[in-house]
Amino acid sequence: MMEQKHPLPPFTIETAKEKIQMAENGWNSKNPENVSKAYTVDSEWRNRDQFVNGREEIIAFLTQKWNTELNYKLKKDYWAHTDNRIAVRFEYEYQTKNGDWFRAYGNENWEFDENGLMKKRYASINDLAINEADRKLK
Repeated sequence: MMEQKHPLPPFTIETAKEKIQMAENGWNSKNPENVSKAYTVDSEWRNRDQFVNGREEIIAFLTQKWNTELNYKLKKDYWAHTDNRIAVRFEYEYQTKNGDWFRAYGNENWEFDENGLMKKRYASINDLAINEADRKLK
């Protein structure tokens, strides 16, 4: 049986927003193995200056990420979509092991296969140091 992740393309505004919320929930779980299942086995990522290919590299990347970005909390918002592509803007906050807080802002472009699995993810991200009192996402 072919692996599928609903909703499937072509996306409507409602199903695009549903897909975005599912991604936000998945990433906020901080479970690399479960998150990786939303991507094709040969998924291609650009995350900042890193290139990640396939589920095994996704799991390794996310494991490292959430071992260094503590108290991680993410919010994604709809930007645009077409039949099998979705663009989002996002922000997330995290704390370093030194106790410093950051808010990261960015945009992602996603492309899905016919089974609703993400085959391409391109993320542009900028970090801003913040005071703990200035956190928005808790």
